[in-house]
Order: sequence, then C-alpha cells, then structure tokens
Amino acid sequence: MKNSTRILLGLALGLVSAVLLVFAFQPYSIWPLAFVSYIPMLVAEQRILPLRWSGLGRGVGVGLFLVIFLTSLFGMNQVAGIFLGVAVLIALISILSAPKLRAFHERTGYRWFILQGAIEAAGIEMIRSFIPPIYTHAFFAQTMYTQPWMLQGISVFSIYGLTFVILLVNFAISLGVLYAFDNRLRFDGQPELNRKVSIQWMTAVAAIFLLWAGFGVVTLVSAPKNVQTLRVAAIQHGFARPGHQDPDTQLDRLGVLSEQTRIAAQHGARFIVWPELSLGFDPQVEHTAELQTLARETNAYILIGYGLVTPTDEWRNEAVLLTPSGEFMDVYGKNFNTIPGESRIVTAGSYPVWETEIGNLATIICNDVNFTVTTRTLARKGAQIVAEPTLETGAPGLGWEQRTQTVLRAVENHVSVVKAEAAGISMIVDPYGRIVAHTELPADTANALVADVPLGEGSTPYTHLSDWMGWVGLVGLVSFSAFTNRKK
Repeated sequence: MKNSTRILLGLALGLVSAVLLVFAFQPYSIWPLAFVSYIPMLVAEQRILPLRWSGLGRGVGVGLFLVIFLTSLFGMNQVAGIFLGVAVLIALISILSAPKLRAFHERTGYRWFILQGAIEAAGIEMIRSFIPPIYTHAFFAQTMYTQPWMLQGISVFSIYGLTFVILLVNFAISLGVLYAFDNRLRFDGQPELNRKVSIQWMTAVAAIFLLWAGFGVVTLVSAPKNVQTLRVAAIQHGFARPGHQDPDTQLDRLGVLSEQTRIAAQHGARFIVWPELSLGFDPQVEHTAELQTLARETNAYILIGYGLVTPTDEWRNEAVLLTPSGEFMDVYGKNFNTIPGESRIVTAGSYPVWETEIGNLATIICNDVNFTVTTRTLARKGAQIVAEPTLETGAPGLGWEQRTQTVLRAVENHVSVVKAEAAGISMIVDPYGRIVAHTELPADTANALVADVPLGEGSTPYTHLSDWMGWVGLVGLVSFSAFTNRKK
C-alpha cells in the first residue's frame, strides 16, 4: 500500500474517531461510544500511518472533536480562538510525539500500550483543567452522566479515575484489534504482537472494568432506602437577561419569582432556589420587607440570586439564604467568574454552610460547578444539599454542559444538588447522581420544579482526597514521556 493511500486512510480513521467522540458527548450522550471512540485513530496511529506521520490520526480525531464541542458549547465568539489554538496544539503534539511513542511500543512489545494510553489521557485532562476557559469541559466522565452505575467510583477515584477506566477499555480493545489483524495491518517491518502479553493486559482491563461497574451497582443497590428527605424546588422566572442589566423589570421579576415560590410552597417545598442574577439589587437593602414576608408566608428557606455594581465599580454576583423567620444568612459570592465577559466578583472566596432545622444547606453559582473544588469545599464543611443557581443564556451549549457537571459534583461528594436556571435547564439530583426531576422549558417560561431528595452524607473518600487520580495521571504522563524517549 502506498504511503499516500495510508495517510488518507489514517486521516479518515481519525475523522471517524472525531465523529464517535462528538456523539458520545452531550447533547447526544450516546455513552457506549465513549468506550470505542479512540479505536479508529489508534489503529491508524499504530499500524496504518507511516511512522513519521503516525500522529495525524489522533491529531485529527481529538483536535477536530474539541473544535466542534467547545465552539458549539460557547459559540463562535471572542474565546473561539482559544479553542482553535488548543486543538491545533493537540494536533501538533500528536504529530511530533507519536513517532517516538509508537517506536517505544514496538520496542517493548506493546506491554505498556494500554497503561500508557490511559495514564496519558488522565494526565492531559489534569493539565486542561488549569487552562481558562476550558477547565473541566469535554472530560470523559461527562459521557456517563446518565449512567449512575458507572459514576459511583468517582466518589473514591475522582472524574480522572473514570477517564482512566474508559481509556483503558479503548486501548485494550484497540490492542485486541491490532492482534486480531496482526498479519494484515503490519507495515514497515513492524514486529508481531506478543500474544501472552496482549491477553494478559486485556484480561486485566476487563477485570478492572467489572470491578468499577460492580462497585457502582453494589453502591446503588445498597444505598439506604429509608432516609430523611427534603422537598426542594428550583424556580425558573423566564427572563433571559440578568437582573442588573434589565432594570425596568425588577418589580415584574419579583412578582413572578414570588408567585412561583408560593406555588412551590403549596407543593410542600421547604428549600426554594432562585436562579443566578434573578434580581438587580441587594435583597438586604431593597424590597427587604416584601421578601421577608414571602419567606414567612411560605415557611420556606429561599436562596436568592442577585447581582449589582457597587458605587465603587465593584461587581457582586451573589446568593443569600433567607430563612422562614426573615433572617438573612451569610452571603455567598460566586467564586469563579465566567471568562470572558464577567468581572472579578469582589465577595468571592467564602464558602458558607448554613445549618438549619431542615439540614445543612449551601450554594455555588453557575460557573462554579465546572470546578471540583467548590462543591468539595462545601461538603467538607458539612453541606448536605447544595443549590446551584445558573444563567445559561450567554452561550448556546451551557445548559447541557452544566447538566453533566451537576451530576458529577453530586456523586463526588454524595450531596443533593438543586440547579435553578433562569431560562433553560433546571434539575434536581440526588447524592448518587440520579436525576430526580428535570425540565428544559422555553426561555420565556416561568416554572417551579419540585421534588424530594435525601439529605446527602457530604463525606466521601473523594471529598478528602480530592483529584488525586488526576495528579497520578500527570505524574504518569511525565514519567512515560521520559521513558519513551529512551532507546533502551
């Protein structure tokens, strides 16, 4: 087969992987594809493409996927250049590093092929988590958000552990494909695969997958049945613009929010969450008496999201809990401002947990859900139910992205989460990542989503160990990079 033909075939296989990845992730969420999405480009990398161009398959596959996913998430705006830059960088890294990596696997009889690939994926995700505005977007764990049996392991091993397991399966199946077609897919004098080593690794990966899935099933089956629950509500007011940017609607907003709060209370809700930036004023300064009367009438704890610019031009994107007795608790300032477009929040840095008669309540705000540290910090301080007021109208795909992140944060720390969206996707999730209630309504619709959720434990091994598997992946990535450059 001519080199030009091999290159075209390798590029085509990379394109197939990109398509599989796109459909594995939201909004399509065809989760089984996550376990096979790497196979076409790995076959291209390790067998089809000439050694010099062996990175083209993975460069096209992962790079094109990231371009499609991230631009559909945020739209073609001022950050699109960052996404394109990251995709190009990944493609270049693959093109430059793949020849040495393939040579390493050929020298070592592919005995490290599966482990190196899975470790590298976890390590790269750890690196990506530090890059604004990408952070934890497009992580493999998100593909499993509808499958609670696959998620329970992250309460010990973190989302990076789930990435490790998913990529172990991808690389193990790829090795099986290479072995099955060894005589037909070997060019340039490549050595024959070691049958014993291949079978041992594939068997080990099958065992790891069964242990991971088995842990999830056992955790769900053995979850306490007769636990204390709380009826909660997520309010949607139907105003697409943030409250501080829509000053003429303040009374209308307050009226709609109050009406939906009363409806939720009539259905028994005791913890009621309003969306991010619902109001354009500080509720402890303006309309205070009206809000206190509402809390007393409904006998509910109301989480109020609001935003305003201070006289000294400082930006406040905050949420405050109003108790049934009319008391305002400590203010939570959004800890991670949305980049680009949002100024630094002057009150960021605090993580209050409110101890109440109905349980320990806490909140994050919108973009905070994309960071594992926010919910984890609240869980360490005893939070059992975490509110998540959001405003998704700034980008086309934020709704389905935050939907997956909400589920992951709940499972990591075994807390229930109440996501209240201004004009899009609202949801209520239990501590095991099961979506108890969900709405995806037109932007101009007002609604009260009500459901019962257990009071979370707020303490898992992950809560205390944090993203340890991500650091293991990063150390492993660096170590393998050093070893693959050695000739012996």
